[in-house]
Amino acid sequence: MSIVHLQAIDILNAEAKFSDPYIFKITFECIAPLEDDIEWKLIYVGSAESESYDQELDNCMVGPVPVGVNSFEFEAAAPSPDKIPASDLLGVTVILLTASYKDAEFIRVGYYVNNAYETEELRENPPEQVDLSKVRREVLVSKPRVTRFNIKWDSDDKAASSATNPAAAAPAASESNSLSSVPVS
Repeated sequence: MSIVHLQAIDILNAEAKFSDPYIFKITFECIAPLEDDIEWKLIYVGSAESESYDQELDNCMVGPVPVGVNSFEFEAAAPSPDKIPASDLLGVTVILLTASYKDAEFIRVGYYVNNAYETEELRENPPEQVDLSKVRREVLVSKPRVTRFNIKWDSDDKAASSATNPAAAAPAASESNSLSSVPVS
């Protein structure tokens, strides 16, 4: 059962220059105390051909996490164009926002990103070499792909160790097992 329920992700600059940072406002609910911090990462998929072009744009540790609704802003630098094949600088790619607890990923939210020239003229007649100063990105926020993973939470350890004491295990059995959807604006 999940202890952390993702409630909303807002990308504050879904349309921006290629070189601008990505800025997210993440809201989640924690339904039980956590012993450790939650690690959030943003990964840019540089090429569909190989994971070797993936770039971790940034990561942050959030904690201590109190029980209840929590919200924070997460800013990650733009990808390094030097690490992306020239043929993959323009067009559609993916960014992945992940959350892990004790090195176990429990949620991954993927968004398509379209990198294109700002003007119709440049899109129709692109220069031989990509000019990133004239490229804009658009994160397609309307249909994120959300993948949830079952992991072992702190309360799972306590519930397993208290299995011989039914009174101690009762609160764990009453916790909700569902996750909220991820509304995106």
